[in-house]
Amino acid sequence: MKKNGRKWAAAACFLLAALFAFALECTPVHAAKLPRLKVKGTHLVNSKGKTVQLKGVSTHGLSWYPEYVNQKAFSHMKKKWKANAVRLALYTSDYNGYCVGDAANRKALEKRIDNGVKYATKAGMYVIIDWHILSDGNPKTYEKEAVAFFKKMASKYKKHTNVIYEICNEPNGGTSWQDIRGYAKKAVKAIRSKDKNAVILIGTPNWSQDVDIAAENPVKGYKNLMYVLHFYAGTHGEYLRQKAQAALDAGLPLFVSEFGISEASGNGALNQEEGDRWMEFLKANKISYIGWNLSNKSESSALIKPSCSKTSNWKSSDLTPWGEWLLKQLKRK
Repeated sequence: MKKNGRKWAAAACFLLAALFAFALECTPVHAAKLPRLKVKGTHLVNSKGKTVQLKGVSTHGLSWYPEYVNQKAFSHMKKKWKANAVRLALYTSDYNGYCVGDAANRKALEKRIDNGVKYATKAGMYVIIDWHILSDGNPKTYEKEAVAFFKKMASKYKKHTNVIYEICNEPNGGTSWQDIRGYAKKAVKAIRSKDKNAVILIGTPNWSQDVDIAAENPVKGYKNLMYVLHFYAGTHGEYLRQKAQAALDAGLPLFVSEFGISEASGNGALNQEEGDRWMEFLKANKISYIGWNLSNKSESSALIKPSCSKTSNWKSSDLTPWGEWLLKQLKRK
């Protein structure tokens, strides 16, 4: 009996050990919870008041290049590229956008956002949910849809400390700051009804360049608001940095949620020298920046070569000249 008892005891111990190992293997691995950021003065800061500079990559449209929104891609960008943020570009009216497709299309796009938030969270990255207006020009065009969308997103992700909301990508077509400001007050109110603390990025006139105009009359009554500055070094130079400096001098917190070193069209020649000047400006002012765009589209602002079909685990040889340049910036301490 004693001998058999010892056998049964040994078998039981082996079984328990095997079950424990299986449980560990099946338990999902989650990234450590990122600290919630807030705005202090013109800077992003963490809970200890230390300035934080987010650096990362924007997806292309979620309707157009959804294959790049995957866990391996996001984890690769965090580990190998040293990116700490990713932007999910949800087009509103272009390329089968959120506001022009049917209910099934909206549901599919919301699922891609949900996956993107999950992948970014697991990778240990901050994630920007970007309401990517383009041909609609004025954010008031789909104001009702935007208010409903952001209320839904804020309710869903209010416990996520790594989610940032960008409420209008690039107002254009002569849209005034007065119109943008009126829209922003409604969109911010919708988010704040569900989430009191998340950082919110507000677009500015003229393709998010006229930050100095926004600085004259910013949105009042809310904390943790920042204002969007976009530039492409092949087109935008010192004159735009002067506008940005004027906004900073007025106390306006800036966030570069999209930039490149091509021409403003997203194509054309690269201007690395002007890009270097912009990087010095962003570094000196601790301004966060997000490079456009994660795709293999045949244009100079795409990070991946058109000949490369890989959607993760890229080598240097898979990147375009712009991709290689941006990778060097992301890796700099």
